[in-house]
Amino acid sequence: MATGSNLQILLKSRPEGAPGLENFEQKVVPVPAPREGEVLMRILYLSLDPYMRGRMSAEKSYAQPAALGEPMVGRTVAEIIESRHPKYQVGDIVLGGSGWQQYAVADGAGVRRLEAQAAPPSTALGVLGMPGMTAYAGLLEIGRPAAGETLVVAAAAGAVGSVVGQIGKIKGCRVVGVAGGADKCRYVTAELGFDACIDHRARDLAERLGQACPAGVDIYFENVGGAVQQAVWPLLNDFARVPVCGLIAQYNAAAPVAGPDLVTVLRKRLTLRGFIVTDFAAKHADFQRDMGEWVRSGKVKYREDVVEGLENAPAAFLGLLQGRNFGKMLVRVGR
Repeated sequence: MATGSNLQILLKSRPEGAPGLENFEQKVVPVPAPREGEVLMRILYLSLDPYMRGRMSAEKSYAQPAALGEPMVGRTVAEIIESRHPKYQVGDIVLGGSGWQQYAVADGAGVRRLEAQAAPPSTALGVLGMPGMTAYAGLLEIGRPAAGETLVVAAAAGAVGSVVGQIGKIKGCRVVGVAGGADKCRYVTAELGFDACIDHRARDLAERLGQACPAGVDIYFENVGGAVQQAVWPLLNDFARVPVCGLIAQYNAAAPVAGPDLVTVLRKRLTLRGFIVTDFAAKHADFQRDMGEWVRSGKVKYREDVVEGLENAPAAFLGLLQGRNFGKMLVRVGR
């Protein structure tokens, strides 16, 4: 039986506007003991994702808010260190949703064993996990890319946007990214193969974007909202498709943002079309097959931004909301 302490990061309060460290609280509790039919997991990696900002709010959305006084929600990769479940053994590496803590018990629901040696386990939270699936389904099912079309990707160096652009290249599109800073733009073009990348901090963003898209924009993969969306909007061609995946520039707004109400588009999945990755659960096997092959063959590359220690998760998450991360943001909780 495992003994010791379990560090948890709790949601202490709901933010108004931009969240801060004061909205989180550390708590140390005993390591839980699994009952019959349960497993005890030691968390190895915690995924930090923009959707968590919405879970901190009590507003009605597509998922229940995170509970005050409980560990923040989050996807995890963990090692089973004690099992009283017939389908899992000690040493199994599993994907689950244990949240911001070092240890957790589960009855097997929502837990999936990861194949040994198939890929680094951290990729189950990134390119081969929810972000990769979001990119795959959002672009192929809503964007419907065709060879010769122009695809613009917001947050192009991020976990979702980087994969969207690479799939667009595989499908024969001209791909233009928008990212924050010269280093990210250089990575997007030199490493990922985008045709161009525009720094969203540039004062002449709209002009530069127009120069990079001389034939207009056929697909705009929306991850950001705000000034980037406003610069893209006039360039949209007739019958352009806009998969609305995220609106990170607007998540902390205390009042309605001028322009199209894209938060409603996202949350209610209106025709523009807002979507949540679980809308395309039926495509998961196709995603695993295609993305697995693209990663193995080098057609799709990925980058991870790993922070050491669960105690650093709140600061890392706040940095993610401000665009400080470079690649898929993960916290290494245990080794």
